[in-house]
Amino acid sequence: MSHAKRLLYLVFLFMVTASAFAKPLPIPEPPSLDARSYILLDFDSGQVLAAKNAEQRVEPASITKLMTTYIVFDELKKGNISPDDKVTISEKAWRMGGSKMFIEVGTQVSVDDLLHGMVTASGNDATVALAEYVAGTESTFADYMNQYGREIGLENSHFVDASGWPHENHYMSAHDIARLLGAIIRDFPELYQQYFNEKKFTYNGIEQYNRNSLLWSDESVDGGKTGHTEAAGYCLSASAKRDGMRTIAVVTGTNSNNARKSQTAALINYGFRFYESGHLFDAGKEIAEVRVWKGDDTMLPVVAKGAVDVAFPRGQRDALTTSAELPSTLLAPIKKGERLGTLEIKYDTKTLAQVPLFAGKDIERGGIFRQLTDEVMMMFE
Repeated sequence: MSHAKRLLYLVFLFMVTASAFAKPLPIPEPPSLDARSYILLDFDSGQVLAAKNAEQRVEPASITKLMTTYIVFDELKKGNISPDDKVTISEKAWRMGGSKMFIEVGTQVSVDDLLHGMVTASGNDATVALAEYVAGTESTFADYMNQYGREIGLENSHFVDASGWPHENHYMSAHDIARLLGAIIRDFPELYQQYFNEKKFTYNGIEQYNRNSLLWSDESVDGGKTGHTEAAGYCLSASAKRDGMRTIAVVTGTNSNNARKSQTAALINYGFRFYESGHLFDAGKEIAEVRVWKGDDTMLPVVAKGAVDVAFPRGQRDALTTSAELPSTLLAPIKKGERLGTLEIKYDTKTLAQVPLFAGKDIERGGIFRQLTDEVMMMFE
């Protein structure tokens, strides 16, 4: 970046509403949960609204199937596979223990049925069948899972198998689980609604119910995934949407099915009761403007890459403040998309979000007269 290292803080102290001087109210503490780890995210901004040991590596059990689902959804989106494709069931898939869809070795089952069997019935057999169909073998598919995990931005995850079968080197964190569920909702919204909101699934005359029991008790919950092994305890990820705000909650290591349900519900209700989601800037909207020296233009718009959203205490939008940390001296040339600084959004003394800022257009080096003139002017800055 062609500029001095000294930084300028542009403090806007503005709200999208009228008053920048509303008195902030205290944010209530989140509920205390008896879980190994948990997290509550605001979907639009990715903000953490509540957390405990959220980066700790834990056994994810069948929540692993979220990653298998993401990859299968991506294969469908790219047109590499079709919901009507018939998958020949291998002996390995058929022999899988734990929760099952009850498919038979040698039979052909559609990708659509296998997806319902994996997401709704949490079938390990269906999961392995899909992994083998996409990648040839489950071990190759696991490599695929780790590649996708890096691209999505999972920071504390490593996959050994497609279903979450216990292995000492197979782990995720609560934060990564929430990131992954959010990625599914963001990247495949129609497929998410099609497969994750089903309360029951019948195959070969056997009816099974979705283990995410929040689908029955809370109409705002529209999907998620459960997991359970003796070592992992009872785990649950779930997403809910109320009044235009979507949250994602994850709890791991609870001691019963009822506990994971009630604790996840407590997180979701806390988020909607005490927070709301707000939109501050559209994608590409000018957030600030900075002086550029020795260029063919003098003023540079500063933008974020995407829309800027924030979750804040309910009714307290007027108490938000924003400031942009930007270079005090910028010298041309500047390339569009070049990282320039950070937008900080605060509520009282608490930082709610930090958003990277980028150059909104190219500015080329100016002519010799412009450069000489700016050289003199900079001496008086």
